[in-house]
Amino acid sequence: MKLLAVIHDAEQKLATAGIDNPALDVTILIGHALGLDRAQLLGQSERALAIDEFYNIEQLIIRRAAHEPVARIVGEREFWSLPFGLNEATLEPRPDSETLVEAALQSLRGKLAPRILDLGTGTGCLLLALLHELSSATGVGIDIAPRAIEQAQTNAKRLRLGRRARFQVGNWLDYIEEKFDAIISNPPYIATNDIASLMPEVREHDPRRALDGGKDGLEIYRLLIPQLRHFLKPEGIAIFEIGQGQAQAVETLFRDAGLMGIIQFRDLSGIERCLMTHMP
Repeated sequence: MKLLAVIHDAEQKLATAGIDNPALDVTILIGHALGLDRAQLLGQSERALAIDEFYNIEQLIIRRAAHEPVARIVGEREFWSLPFGLNEATLEPRPDSETLVEAALQSLRGKLAPRILDLGTGTGCLLLALLHELSSATGVGIDIAPRAIEQAQTNAKRLRLGRRARFQVGNWLDYIEEKFDAIISNPPYIATNDIASLMPEVREHDPRRALDGGKDGLEIYRLLIPQLRHFLKPEGIAIFEIGQGQAQAVETLFRDAGLMGIIQFRDLSGIERCLMTHMP
């Protein structure tokens, strides 16, 4: 079967399965299977596929039609224009979280050798994106899942940032014994009862531990925010990603903890996506 016919058939299968933008997903998946970029795919549209090539493509399309995310299928996701490998213990990095990186850079650019702590690091995307931009920065990433730490370490080595990033298994701030210029986190913030209504790409493939924020989605904020002053240097900053509609509640937690200068940052959709505060 020729490549062009396989592409059209795959697009139809994904459209029938209710996949948004099936043409884009097909381009990525078939390109991944054949080791070709978009331009190469178009240039080889009359190519006859070998049986094993056809089978490999078919298996990838079956997985996507079952709403497995493209990034999970190909094993990586781009974030901050950098490639990040994924595994079953890591949240899939998403563009909305780049808002947190942008916010951190506003405060950390120009600061000499800032130390950064990333809580719930997952793939390490937040910390590693910042280290990529800040050549003198170093940091620590904490995650309770050993497999997530393995993936973050692999990503750091791939990006040649392994010497400036240390990743360790831990339960949030337990056993942290130093102070940092910045503490960043994308904690679980989905209310427990709302998880069932999430898209299957998220509900069935992102680790529940990285999604479930307790009864109202604020459980981890209540745990972490009162402790931040003990781990921030003077004038240090804390930046937390938040869910839609959570800004006021999280601001109150910051103020109750004696943190000041709270600033909201919105993502490209105009949604309040993260809050930054600092030590007095």
